[in-house]
Parts: sequence; C-alpha cells; structure tokens
Amino acid sequence: MKVLVDIQRASREPLPTGKDIRKWIGAALAGRTSRQRVEVSVRLVDEDEMALLNKNYRGKEGTTNVLSFPALLPTGLDIPLLGDIVICAPVVGVEAAQQDKSQSAHWAHMAVHGTLHLLGYDHIEEEDAKIMEALESTILVDLSYPCPYKLAQPCGYLL
Repeated sequence: MKVLVDIQRASREPLPTGKDIRKWIGAALAGRTSRQRVEVSVRLVDEDEMALLNKNYRGKEGTTNVLSFPALLPTGLDIPLLGDIVICAPVVGVEAAQQDKSQSAHWAHMAVHGTLHLLGYDHIEEEDAKIMEALESTILVDLSYPCPYKLAQPCGYLL
C-alpha cells in the first residue's frame, strides 16, 4: 500500500518530524484497509484554530487534542483520499506532561487515534472504546511505545 501524507504546520510549538508522522499513520493503516493508495492530510495547529474547529464541527467549547474528518466521497468516486486529521500541538504537549508520557509517545498516540477514526473506529460506546483502545495499544507497542492506557490486560496481547 502506498500512503501519501500531506502535513501542514500551523503551530509555533515544537512538532514531530514528517518522517515520524508518516510512520505512525502508516502503522495505523497497515492491514486495516484494502486500498492500494491512501492519502491523508494532517494539520498541526495551535489552540485558537482547534477551538474554532471543535466549536464548528462538534458544537463543543474549547480545544481538544485531535479531530478527524473522514472524506465523505460520493458513491463510485474512486480516489485515495481517506480524510483529514487535525492535532493541537499545545494540548498534546500539556497532556504528555500530565500523563507522564514522552512527547513522541503522545504524538504517536494522537496520530494513530486520528487515523483509526478515519477508518471508522469510534469510542462513543463502551464496547467500541475497548476495541479502539486495544487496537491503539497494540499499534503503539508495535512501534516500541508504551501502552497509552491502563488496561486490565497487558498491552501487546489485546487483540
């Protein structure tokens, strides 16, 4: 599978490399799509832009760490666009410190999380959340990051 990741840097915060972002997204996609080509746009933003997006698209005040916008393509239109991921750099930095994670581990988690949303995974219902969290954990452990959740089962043996 060929993966094209377009990265837009609209933040003054320290940001991960394009190589890392592509690696994290590629790991989340691996074996989870039948497409031969996939395109994903990633926008790295500051709090003001994320708060505006969160308000406009989710009706929620304030900022959040990651938003995903799956491509809503007409039936029969066969283009490789999977969708857009927006990650708020300042929120990722604060959350990493609060959760005692490395910046890289939390950035990887947000990229994987956003990509799984583009693939249709969700965490609104408890059972769906368990599935998505287990998958995220497995992907991150495979990338040599620690498990991002405190789970009953050890990470890496979840699925």
